[in-house]
Amino acid sequence: MKLPVDLIENELKTFEIKFKEAVNSQAPMLDRIMRYIVKRKGKQLRPMFVFLSAKLCGEINETTYRAASLVEVLHTATLMHDDVVDDSMERRGFFSVYALWKAKATVLIGDYLLAKGLLLSLDHNDYQILHILSDAVRKMSEGELLQLEKARNLNLKEDVYYDIIRNKTASLVASACAAGAWSTTNDSSVTEKLRAFGEHAGMAFQIKDDLFDYANDNVGKPTGNDIKEKKLTLPLIYTLNNTDKETRRKIIFIIKNENNNPEKIKYVIDKVIERGGISYSIEKMNGFRQNAIDILYQFPDNQYRQGLQNLVNFVTDRKY
Repeated sequence: MKLPVDLIENELKTFEIKFKEAVNSQAPMLDRIMRYIVKRKGKQLRPMFVFLSAKLCGEINETTYRAASLVEVLHTATLMHDDVVDDSMERRGFFSVYALWKAKATVLIGDYLLAKGLLLSLDHNDYQILHILSDAVRKMSEGELLQLEKARNLNLKEDVYYDIIRNKTASLVASACAAGAWSTTNDSSVTEKLRAFGEHAGMAFQIKDDLFDYANDNVGKPTGNDIKEKKLTLPLIYTLNNTDKETRRKIIFIIKNENNNPEKIKYVIDKVIERGGISYSIEKMNGFRQNAIDILYQFPDNQYRQGLQNLVNFVTDRKY
């Protein structure tokens, strides 16, 4: 499944220019770091959700470009802070800003980006779009804190897991779709529909990420990174809640005390696969994907609706 970039190719090229303008700085060090960040941006899935949602509802305009820039600015800011919190030396296969410029500069860059995002909207009176995206940032922080709290005792129920990923991942995808819709409609009901679509797509996106820890087709073997970081993801939660007490105790002991032992990690992965954690997670992921598509089909059939469907399919079928 390919990304539907052909439908918004010109818009993405224009966005590249506008995004660079949105984050530029007169301070030499800031400018150098920002150029490093811009060169290593990812697949730009969130701006794609903005543009396709906007085009589904109307004609792309300057407000749409600012909405896409705000989404990317806020996403990048949260990644900067995440790298410090997680002590991450790599980001998308390159050295992270944290690895090169250390914690103080990385935190300040995240703060700088948040401020630039606020000003980008306020300077153009994009109050509703700023409200939509600010709500996402609040939810992302709440999701991360809830995950941190629950990780201590490794006793996580499935509904709490959904609350975590709804906030920490799905909220930004949902807000990207809502901001795109608002930029071309100023219609609250249409905006809410696309927000709900984005939320379900974002839930499926995160579960797919969880699955990479156990079966990453791109690298040919499981990574076990989430286990090493004591993160409770859906395959593991299902296994812990659907296994015998002895196996449960052993898995929890490994995660708490032996999470850097490759053989022990393999034991956990094998148990997750054996107990049906992978197949259950795939089923749930596909359920969220179908929910997103069902909402999408409330809109007229056109190339942009198909583009959004292809984008949802991409995030759940991707190999990395």
